[in-house]
Amino acid sequence: MCEFCLKHGEGKKWYLQARNYSDELLSDIRRRRMIEDFFSNPDRLTRGIEHLNRLEKTPKFIRSMIGRIITGRQKKTHFGQVVPIEEIEKIFGFVSSIVRVACICRHVTLNQEKRYCYGVSMSPNGGELTKIMRGLDKSFLAGPDLSGLETLSKEEAVSAFRDHEREGLCHTVWTFQSPFIGGVCNCDRSDCLAMRCTVTHSIPVMFRAEYIAEVDPDVCIGCRECMRVCQFGAIVYSASTRKVAIDQRRCYGCGICRSLCKKNAIRLNDRNKVPAAANLW
Repeated sequence: MCEFCLKHGEGKKWYLQARNYSDELLSDIRRRRMIEDFFSNPDRLTRGIEHLNRLEKTPKFIRSMIGRIITGRQKKTHFGQVVPIEEIEKIFGFVSSIVRVACICRHVTLNQEKRYCYGVSMSPNGGELTKIMRGLDKSFLAGPDLSGLETLSKEEAVSAFRDHEREGLCHTVWTFQSPFIGGVCNCDRSDCLAMRCTVTHSIPVMFRAEYIAEVDPDVCIGCRECMRVCQFGAIVYSASTRKVAIDQRRCYGCGICRSLCKKNAIRLNDRNKVPAAANLW
């Protein structure tokens, strides 16, 4: 299991522990200030992109050292984990409110409103997190269509996430001063800064999922639709067998590949039971 499961989940999946979503954690003034700064200062993400691009030009040992510092800092403040749809449904099953909001990453990278982010709370009506966000009155949170923060039912949220899967978006949970989880997002390498940092620049700010995908070669027909939505380059195609297979060391276990498989040839296995990937987080 990932280190957050040991540290914040008592050996169980930390993101399935209701206490990590509790409003009680928002009594910490540092956490509240961090959330206010995160949503009120999107330009700092732009500066983050510039820093990453400059970092790529530095010697490898310097890049590695700075990367470890960034990862360590992010684990304390704003860190994520890839989560498959089945466990997103479990999260939506025990939280009391789900609020959809415009994505700050797409606001920065595309200068567009894309409602791919969801605030979750154990309290009704969005809880304290929503109160904080409403108090900021930022245009990218309200959106040009004036729909603001949309409250969704569990059923509406799950349906939206299945639509996001068909778009090829990877589900992730996010902390605001760990271990408090306030956001569930839908990411891709093109527009999500966290995924770009983790996958493109090899500076992890999210854990891989607790799972690894596996293809049943007897069922696979080699259509390669799954390759189209893999954000991690983890699916390979054999011209000889005309089948696809999973590169276990690249797979993040998001399970999005399953959403386009015509034959249900892909399943998720427990990462801990896959020797090649058990210690890759």
